[in-house]
Amino acid sequence: MAVDYTVIVLYLAGMLAMGWWGMRRAKSKSEFLVAGRRLGPWMYSGTMAAIVLGGASTIGGVGLGYKYGLSGAWMVFTIGLGLLALSIFFSARIARLKVYTVSEMLDLRYGGKAGVISGVVMWAYTLMLAVTSTIAYATIFDVLFDLPRTVAIVLGGAIVVAYSTLGGMWSITLTDMVQFVVKTIGVLILLLPIAVIKAGGFAEMKAQLPTEYFAPLGIGGETIFTYVLIYTFGMLIGQDIWQRVFTARTDKVAQWGGTVAGVYCLAYALAGAVIGTAAKVLYPNLPSADDAFATIVKDELPMGVRGLVLAAALAAVMSTSSGALIACATVANNDIWSRLRGLTVRGSDGEEHDEVKGNRLFILVMGIATIAIAIALNDVVQALTVAYNLLVGGLLVPILGGLLWRRGTVQGALAAVVVGGLSVIGLMWAYGILANEPVYYGLLASLAAYVIVSLATRPTDATVLATWRARLAGQDTPEADPTTTPETVPAPATG
Repeated sequence: MAVDYTVIVLYLAGMLAMGWWGMRRAKSKSEFLVAGRRLGPWMYSGTMAAIVLGGASTIGGVGLGYKYGLSGAWMVFTIGLGLLALSIFFSARIARLKVYTVSEMLDLRYGGKAGVISGVVMWAYTLMLAVTSTIAYATIFDVLFDLPRTVAIVLGGAIVVAYSTLGGMWSITLTDMVQFVVKTIGVLILLLPIAVIKAGGFAEMKAQLPTEYFAPLGIGGETIFTYVLIYTFGMLIGQDIWQRVFTARTDKVAQWGGTVAGVYCLAYALAGAVIGTAAKVLYPNLPSADDAFATIVKDELPMGVRGLVLAAALAAVMSTSSGALIACATVANNDIWSRLRGLTVRGSDGEEHDEVKGNRLFILVMGIATIAIAIALNDVVQALTVAYNLLVGGLLVPILGGLLWRRGTVQGALAAVVVGGLSVIGLMWAYGILANEPVYYGLLASLAAYVIVSLATRPTDATVLATWRARLAGQDTPEADPTTTPETVPAPATG
């Protein structure tokens, strides 16, 4: 394993080096949180694909292929569909808003007063996403170095916290590009063909496995529908995803670069399912489906290649973990802490530099909290399910409603967040955390509250809507100030 260890150590050292390099570039709030909004199509596509394809998509995707066959691709496939929908229909408008968080977008659209409540929901989601990604280090470092669970979580988490704290989004962008390349080579170019060949080819796989392993809907229609609700819609509204959209140089980069990343996700989904299916042929009696990835890598790949593929798994986990961490810290600082204290976000270059220090501190604090929770938490699936249910049940309707329905009001948005969030919590208590009903009925309750309350209350002020439309059209370019409601901003000239 000496060669494999060398590959992994060099990879981890490179991540830290890029964090240090990113620190030299992140001199303002815009550069630290959204990479100066300067990413071109190549870097944007790579980093977007890196953040959405994490440990669950890699290790979990192979595990679903091991359990269900080719239909195990549906989980990651719905992630790709969500990214395609976001990129084609919404990302250009989102990029033109020039905000930092989803809650700032809600304030801009509805005229203030929606930010703190929506920020708390988004913060809970991004924190749990960071925690579950951090826990995945235990699996990978156990295969690599036979480390105890706690040590593995601290080691992997510390590296991600270090480079994220140093350079913010610039560091994360650079490391994500490396991670994207490593994942592409390790999983698509190396592991996929080797796994199929070791299993005897597709003909032998079909001969060895039941027919349902090759049925497109073998995993079940209800499961696929739930994946669409949670992951496809989750891609449309997550702060971790939107914060990458904000990094695009232009709205066209956000649209077309995200489309390329979405297509890449579809290919990655199919690759994971095929690898898992091949692992089922090679190892039909594994104690856990999630062991399929590590087992086939450890037993079937030659040295050096094995290290690169394990680095690919590590890259998948790190990219999602770092993206969730900076999103969590951004929401905690800009949407919750700053608003509660009544701090402003505008100022001179010196004041913006101080804001870099503040955001850097929040990443460090949130990173330490993430590692501590990851060590204490046992049931990862339940934690992630709670996070996605709250996100979709509480925020999907007011966000998409704000983008698509002019009649939506701030009272309707707040009602949708509160009713949807409380409904999801109550239904999870009644049906069980892993049940499908909470997100189904919670989403319907949120939609009903949004429509009814919006129609029953006074329409959004015309000045607010004029400012909103101007920002969507890219006519107003200054950074958003979440502490200044749009009512105070003069309406743009028309004609």
